[in-house]
Amino acid sequence: METMYIFVGVIALVCVLGFFNEKVTKLTYEIALMLFATILGVLVLVGTIVFSDTPVGNIMKEVQSFDIHDFLMHGVLCFMLFAGSCNMKLKDFKEMARQVTVLSLVCTLLGAGFYGLLIYGASMIFNLNLSLPVCLMFGSIIAPTDPIAATGILSKFGLPKKTSFLIQGESLFNDGIGVALFVCFSGMVKASGSSDQSFLGVMFREVIGAVVVGIVVTVVCFLMYRFSKHKFLKIFISLLTVSLAYSLCEVFHFSGAIASVICGILFSELRSRFCENEEKEHAEIFDSFWETLDVFLNSLLYILLGLSFISILRMEHVLLLSAIAIIANLISRSSSLAISSLFMGKIPDNFTRGGFITLFTWGGLRGGLSVALAMSTKDMVPENIYFIILGCTYAVVFFTTVIQGLTMKPVYKRISKNRTA
Repeated sequence: METMYIFVGVIALVCVLGFFNEKVTKLTYEIALMLFATILGVLVLVGTIVFSDTPVGNIMKEVQSFDIHDFLMHGVLCFMLFAGSCNMKLKDFKEMARQVTVLSLVCTLLGAGFYGLLIYGASMIFNLNLSLPVCLMFGSIIAPTDPIAATGILSKFGLPKKTSFLIQGESLFNDGIGVALFVCFSGMVKASGSSDQSFLGVMFREVIGAVVVGIVVTVVCFLMYRFSKHKFLKIFISLLTVSLAYSLCEVFHFSGAIASVICGILFSELRSRFCENEEKEHAEIFDSFWETLDVFLNSLLYILLGLSFISILRMEHVLLLSAIAIIANLISRSSSLAISSLFMGKIPDNFTRGGFITLFTWGGLRGGLSVALAMSTKDMVPENIYFIILGCTYAVVFFTTVIQGLTMKPVYKRISKNRTA
């Protein structure tokens, strides 16, 4: 019953905070939800202390301990990724395949390595007792930009088409690379048999397997979609497509996130090719459903992230370690972009190389995926190290989402002034 109360309460917060923001603060929707929910998280902490050992206090404790990892990775992630990618056109991806591949693969690899080394150096200076494998695992948690944050926030700033597509494409694909890295480094941390697997072997399984599953499941399910005349059944088929692909990837240890993105892009392409004469009402209902579901699930996630942000206080040396985590993220992100940009070919939309690096560094938002991975380390490391990983991850997520998200538009405008003709 308490779980039901939490669900109703989170929906109520989405409505109340969203309405307040619409009428009063007028901030970017997702940023406002997380910012206000964080403030409420502090109040929940106070309420937990005041109403200790009461039904109200118990509910507040359950809110604080909500398992975002389970909610995201074993619940709604596949639907969020499908919704974010089902508007991407295969034609656009072919045009920018090189840039998307370099950013999602090379930049993520370098970013994880740089971040891990920076944190390892800080660990040695401040005597944090973090081993190199733990720091590299931490780097794999932080390195991937979040697809939910990117599509939900950055798409509202009027970025040029190619730049917007590149940010969205990178964020949708690099999480699979991050998960592959996480599997390798977490195996080293646990000193289990998985540590014997090479990165290339894990990546091949995670990525190639996911692509195959996504293509096969989408093609099979789309046959039903194409020949169905029922407007709601078409939506149910799309839900089946992405949930089945994600579930199969879970069974075979492929990247369910990558499979979900493949399903979304391929579904969009097949609809444009074979459903040109689809009834307008059916197409509008389909698009409206996925847009609404995307916004709704995003809203729930940002509220939950904000409410549980208070867990950062469990970390030792909160201010110092939070600052180190944020600075290390900016350095590793900009450094990996500087190197990756050398292999991308032409920089899109006439940005200078320096402007491109600055824009993508400041636009590299992190979100629920990083927090979910951080939470999954609970049984791998000692409690104090777990709280460092979780607390620093929350600090980076909060800074990138709220601070970078709020200042992204002026940063973009300043960079745009120096674009080449």
